[in-house]
Amino acid sequence: MSEQLWTAVDAYICDLLAPGDPALDAALEASAAAGLPSIQVAPNQGKLLQLLARIQGARSILEIGTLGGYSTIWLARALPPEGRLITLEADPKHAEVARANFARAGLAGQIELRLGQALDTLPQLSMERLGPFDLFFIDADKANIPAYFNFALGLSRRGSLIIVDNVVRNGAVIDPDSADPDVQGVRRFNEILSRETRVAATAIQTVGGKGYDGFALVLVTADP
Repeated sequence: MSEQLWTAVDAYICDLLAPGDPALDAALEASAAAGLPSIQVAPNQGKLLQLLARIQGARSILEIGTLGGYSTIWLARALPPEGRLITLEADPKHAEVARANFARAGLAGQIELRLGQALDTLPQLSMERLGPFDLFFIDADKANIPAYFNFALGLSRRGSLIIVDNVVRNGAVIDPDSADPDVQGVRRFNEILSRETRVAATAIQTVGGKGYDGFALVLVTADP
Protein backbone atom coordinates (compact mmCIF):
# COMPACT_ATOMS: atom_id res chain seq x y z
CA MET A 1 0.00 0.00 0.00
CA SER A 2 1.40 3.40 -0.98
CA GLU A 3 0.49 7.05 -0.73
CA GLN A 4 0.03 7.04 -4.51
CA LEU A 5 -2.72 4.44 -4.15
CA TRP A 6 -4.28 6.26 -1.16
CA THR A 7 -4.38 9.45 -3.24
CA ALA A 8 -5.98 7.65 -6.18
CA VAL A 9 -8.68 6.18 -3.92
CA ASP A 10 -9.28 9.63 -2.38
CA ALA A 11 -9.74 11.06 -5.89
CA TYR A 12 -12.22 8.30 -6.73
CA ILE A 13 -14.23 8.91 -3.56
CA CYS A 14 -14.16 12.68 -3.92
CA ASP A 15 -15.24 12.60 -7.57
CA LEU A 16 -18.29 10.54 -6.65
CA LEU A 17 -19.25 11.75 -3.16
CA ALA A 18 -17.53 15.09 -2.48
CA PRO A 19 -17.19 16.87 -5.81
CA GLY A 20 -15.99 20.42 -5.84
CA ASP A 21 -18.09 23.44 -6.71
CA PRO A 22 -17.17 26.97 -7.78
CA ALA A 23 -16.87 28.36 -4.23
CA LEU A 24 -14.84 25.48 -2.82
CA ASP A 25 -12.62 25.28 -5.91
CA ALA A 26 -12.04 29.04 -5.82
CA ALA A 27 -11.11 28.86 -2.13
CA LEU A 28 -8.41 26.32 -2.91
CA GLU A 29 -7.17 28.29 -5.91
CA ALA A 30 -7.05 31.57 -3.97
CA SER A 31 -5.20 29.92 -1.10
CA ALA A 32 -2.62 28.43 -3.46
CA ALA A 33 -2.20 31.74 -5.34
CA ALA A 34 -1.54 33.52 -2.04
CA GLY A 35 1.14 30.99 -1.11
CA LEU A 36 -0.74 29.41 1.80
CA PRO A 37 0.48 25.92 2.71
CA SER A 38 -1.59 23.11 1.21
CA ILE A 39 -2.54 21.63 4.58
CA GLN A 40 -6.31 22.08 4.45
CA VAL A 41 -8.54 19.04 4.82
CA ALA A 42 -9.18 16.88 1.78
CA PRO A 43 -12.59 17.24 0.10
CA ASN A 44 -13.89 13.96 1.51
CA GLN A 45 -12.74 15.07 4.97
CA GLY A 46 -14.52 18.39 4.50
CA LYS A 47 -17.66 16.49 3.55
CA LEU A 48 -17.23 14.37 6.69
CA LEU A 49 -17.06 17.51 8.83
CA GLN A 50 -20.21 18.79 7.17
CA LEU A 51 -22.05 15.52 7.74
CA LEU A 52 -21.00 15.41 11.39
CA ALA A 53 -22.24 18.98 11.85
CA ARG A 54 -25.56 18.06 10.23
CA ILE A 55 -25.91 14.89 12.32
CA GLN A 56 -25.17 17.03 15.36
CA GLY A 57 -27.84 19.51 14.34
CA ALA A 58 -25.24 22.19 14.98
CA ARG A 59 -26.44 25.77 15.21
CA SER A 60 -23.17 27.15 16.58
CA ILE A 61 -19.66 26.06 15.57
CA LEU A 62 -16.22 27.14 16.77
CA GLU A 63 -13.23 26.44 14.55
CA ILE A 64 -9.68 26.91 15.83
CA GLY A 65 -7.39 27.38 12.85
CA THR A 66 -8.85 28.90 9.68
CA LEU A 67 -6.04 28.84 7.09
CA GLY A 68 -7.82 29.79 3.83
CA GLY A 69 -11.27 28.90 5.11
CA TYR A 70 -11.81 25.71 3.10
CA SER A 71 -12.96 23.60 6.05
CA THR A 72 -14.87 26.62 7.36
CA ILE A 73 -16.99 26.71 4.22
CA TRP A 74 -17.78 23.01 4.49
CA LEU A 75 -18.85 23.46 8.11
CA ALA A 76 -20.81 26.68 7.62
CA ARG A 77 -22.87 25.05 4.87
CA ALA A 78 -24.22 22.64 7.49
CA LEU A 79 -25.71 25.46 9.57
CA PRO A 80 -29.34 26.56 9.47
CA PRO A 81 -29.94 30.14 8.23
CA GLU A 82 -29.80 31.51 11.78
CA GLY A 83 -26.69 29.51 12.69
CA ARG A 84 -23.27 31.03 13.33
CA LEU A 85 -19.66 29.95 13.00
CA ILE A 86 -16.71 31.63 14.68
CA THR A 87 -13.27 30.78 13.33
CA LEU A 88 -9.96 31.82 14.90
CA GLU A 89 -6.85 32.59 12.84
CA ALA A 90 -3.48 33.95 13.94
CA ASP A 91 -2.01 34.90 10.55
CA PRO A 92 -3.29 38.17 8.97
CA LYS A 93 -2.51 36.95 5.44
CA HIS A 94 -4.46 33.74 5.99
CA ALA A 95 -7.34 35.75 7.45
CA GLU A 96 -7.45 38.07 4.43
CA VAL A 97 -7.64 35.14 2.01
CA ALA A 98 -10.25 33.37 4.13
CA ARG A 99 -12.53 36.40 4.37
CA ALA A 100 -12.50 36.78 0.60
CA ASN A 101 -13.31 33.08 0.25
CA PHE A 102 -16.24 33.39 2.66
CA ALA A 103 -17.65 36.36 0.75
CA ARG A 104 -17.32 34.53 -2.57
CA ALA A 105 -19.15 31.54 -1.08
CA GLY A 106 -21.99 33.80 0.13
CA LEU A 107 -21.27 32.95 3.77
CA ALA A 108 -19.80 36.18 5.12
CA GLY A 109 -22.98 36.83 7.10
CA GLN A 110 -22.75 33.53 9.00
CA ILE A 111 -19.01 33.37 9.61
CA GLU A 112 -17.10 35.59 12.02
CA LEU A 113 -13.33 35.42 11.72
CA ARG A 114 -11.39 36.61 14.75
CA LEU A 115 -7.77 37.50 14.12
CA GLY A 116 -5.17 36.82 16.81
CA GLN A 117 -3.47 34.04 18.68
CA ALA A 118 -6.11 31.54 19.73
CA LEU A 119 -4.80 31.49 23.28
CA ASP A 120 -5.69 35.20 23.40
CA THR A 121 -9.01 35.08 21.55
CA LEU A 122 -10.41 32.00 23.30
CA PRO A 123 -10.57 33.71 26.72
CA GLN A 124 -12.40 36.60 25.03
CA LEU A 125 -15.08 34.21 23.79
CA SER A 126 -15.56 33.00 27.35
CA MET A 127 -15.77 36.56 28.67
CA GLU A 128 -18.36 37.41 26.02
CA ARG A 129 -20.37 34.31 27.00
CA LEU A 130 -20.60 33.17 23.40
CA GLY A 131 -20.85 29.49 24.29
CA PRO A 132 -21.89 26.87 24.49
CA PHE A 133 -21.04 25.72 20.99
CA ASP A 134 -22.56 22.61 19.48
CA LEU A 135 -19.46 21.57 17.51
CA PHE A 136 -15.75 22.39 17.61
CA PHE A 137 -13.11 21.75 14.97
CA ILE A 138 -9.55 22.11 16.26
CA ASP A 139 -7.01 22.29 13.44
CA ALA A 140 -4.30 24.70 14.57
CA ASP A 141 -0.75 24.25 15.89
CA LYS A 142 -0.58 20.89 17.58
CA ALA A 143 1.75 21.88 20.42
CA ASN A 144 -1.13 23.85 21.95
CA ILE A 145 -3.87 21.27 21.39
CA PRO A 146 -4.15 20.53 25.14
CA ALA A 147 -4.89 24.20 25.85
CA TYR A 148 -7.29 24.51 22.92
CA PHE A 149 -9.14 21.41 24.06
CA ASN A 150 -9.47 22.70 27.61
CA PHE A 151 -10.92 25.98 26.32
CA ALA A 152 -13.28 24.08 24.03
CA LEU A 153 -14.47 21.97 26.93
CA GLY A 154 -15.20 25.11 28.91
CA LEU A 155 -17.23 26.48 25.99
CA SER A 156 -19.18 23.26 25.50
CA ARG A 157 -22.32 21.67 26.89
CA ARG A 158 -23.40 18.11 27.40
CA GLY A 159 -23.81 16.75 23.88
CA SER A 160 -21.23 19.03 22.22
CA LEU A 161 -18.89 17.37 19.72
CA ILE A 162 -15.19 18.25 19.60
CA ILE A 163 -13.18 17.14 16.54
CA VAL A 164 -9.39 17.38 16.64
CA ASP A 165 -7.40 16.93 13.42
CA ASN A 166 -3.91 15.55 12.77
CA VAL A 167 -3.56 13.42 15.90
CA VAL A 168 -1.54 10.54 14.40
CA ARG A 169 1.32 12.53 12.84
CA ASN A 170 2.37 9.81 10.37
CA GLY A 171 2.53 7.37 13.28
CA ALA A 172 4.96 9.50 15.31
CA VAL A 173 2.36 9.84 18.07
CA ILE A 174 3.51 6.52 19.56
CA ASP A 175 7.06 7.84 20.14
CA PRO A 176 7.31 9.12 23.74
CA ASP A 177 10.81 10.48 23.05
CA SER A 178 9.92 12.54 19.98
CA ALA A 179 11.55 15.96 19.90
CA ASP A 180 8.69 17.33 17.79
CA PRO A 181 6.56 19.71 19.91
CA ASP A 182 3.52 18.89 17.76
CA VAL A 183 3.85 15.20 18.54
CA GLN A 184 4.27 15.94 22.23
CA GLY A 185 1.23 18.23 22.12
CA VAL A 186 -0.88 15.45 20.65
CA ARG A 187 0.42 12.99 23.21
CA ARG A 188 -0.47 15.35 26.08
CA PHE A 189 -3.92 15.80 24.57
CA ASN A 190 -4.45 12.04 24.40
CA GLU A 191 -3.36 11.68 28.03
CA ILE A 192 -5.84 14.39 29.04
CA LEU A 193 -8.59 12.57 27.14
CA SER A 194 -7.80 9.31 28.88
CA ARG A 195 -8.37 10.94 32.28
CA GLU A 196 -11.24 13.30 31.47
CA THR A 197 -14.44 11.92 33.01
CA ARG A 198 -16.76 14.42 31.29
CA VAL A 199 -16.21 13.07 27.77
CA ALA A 200 -16.32 9.91 25.69
CA ALA A 201 -13.66 9.83 23.00
CA THR A 202 -11.84 7.83 20.38
CA ALA A 203 -9.29 8.45 17.63
CA ILE A 204 -9.31 7.18 14.05
CA GLN A 205 -6.33 6.65 11.75
CA THR A 206 -6.71 7.92 8.18
CA VAL A 207 -4.81 7.51 4.92
CA GLY A 208 -5.32 9.41 1.69
CA GLY A 209 -4.10 12.28 -0.40
CA LYS A 210 -3.00 14.04 2.80
CA GLY A 211 -0.84 11.09 3.83
CA TYR A 212 -1.09 9.08 7.03
CA ASP A 213 -2.74 10.82 9.95
CA GLY A 214 -5.99 10.75 11.92
CA PHE A 215 -8.51 12.64 13.99
CA ALA A 216 -10.09 12.44 17.43
CA LEU A 217 -13.81 12.55 18.13
CA VAL A 218 -14.81 13.76 21.58
CA LEU A 219 -18.41 13.75 22.83
CA VAL A 220 -19.04 15.88 25.89
CA THR A 221 -21.14 13.71 28.20
CA ALA A 222 -21.53 16.03 31.20
CA ASP A 223 -21.95 19.78 31.54
CA PRO A 224 -18.54 21.37 32.25
